[in-house]
Amino acid sequence: MSGPADSDGGVSTSGLKAAERGGACLGELYDEGVRRLRQPDTGATSPCGAGLSPTPDLDARLLLAAVLGVTPSQIHRASARPVTRGEAEAFAGFLARRREGEPVHRIIGRRAFYEHEFELSPDTLEPRPETELLVDMARPFVDGAMAERGACLFADVGTGTGAIAVSLLALCPLAEAVAIDIAEGALVTARRNSEAAGVGPRFHPVLTDQLAGVCGPFDVIVSNPPYIPTNTIGELDVSVRRHDPMLALDGGPDGLAAYRAIAEDAGRVLRPGGAVIVEIGHGQAGDVETIFQASGFAAAGRSKDLAGIERVLVLTSGRQEPEAFAKPASF
Repeated sequence: MSGPADSDGGVSTSGLKAAERGGACLGELYDEGVRRLRQPDTGATSPCGAGLSPTPDLDARLLLAAVLGVTPSQIHRASARPVTRGEAEAFAGFLARRREGEPVHRIIGRRAFYEHEFELSPDTLEPRPETELLVDMARPFVDGAMAERGACLFADVGTGTGAIAVSLLALCPLAEAVAIDIAEGALVTARRNSEAAGVGPRFHPVLTDQLAGVCGPFDVIVSNPPYIPTNTIGELDVSVRRHDPMLALDGGPDGLAAYRAIAEDAGRVLRPGGAVIVEIGHGQAGDVETIFQASGFAAAGRSKDLAGIERVLVLTSGRQEPEAFAKPASF
């Protein structure tokens, strides 16, 4: 249901205004938020589609919960709760940002992934549900290394928020992770996320480009690298291209630059029999497998996301163990 238009071309803000006067309850504020996210702004000049949200009810609930410091499920149960002027103003600010195309989780500064919530920052990609498949595919290899050696050291290349590494560390208590990123701000955020999840002592951030600055030896390498071809970035949804860091999106002219860099160094730092598990973009499976096969890896598996898109590849190494790999890991 949409409200009547205000004089500025937007929708009615009666609930927000009432709250600012101290006369509105939480339920009214929520309803007004849903209306504002559902109703186009005929006078908008934003490039984002004039304020429309595809999920106005969910967005309003998440944003209001963040303002109030409660869980989203509590919004409807506490609909009669009075709201303060400050809460209403904060919610109005969140709604304005959402109507400009900023993603909900960027606004509230965190997003759930696997079993934890992860703080976001301008240097980090927003972790997305399809990447949880990478964690699922990597876990058996981490578990296998722990069963064989009593320990596992894996590298997370392009760690961002640390979502992949932290999730695997939480699942695998004998594992340790070297979390690699080229952005120092991302590593600061990832470190905080590892500490919040209780795995900080086993999370080792390293500032370097791909695998160039590490030695290993690693049992497993995981990565969700940038894989969008440069000339198609402009076609991405505005919520991605304006709010996710370009370093985490741009995969070079063909979208495969990061895979070449990882494949080039993976044999140097990976234990014999180890595995590389990577997320890929639509239609990239064959090209990425070819890149790794040229560096001596075997294609060992593909997995599709819920949309039926091949999203994760497993590549394995069959090299013999060199003497140097009998030494302790040195990252």
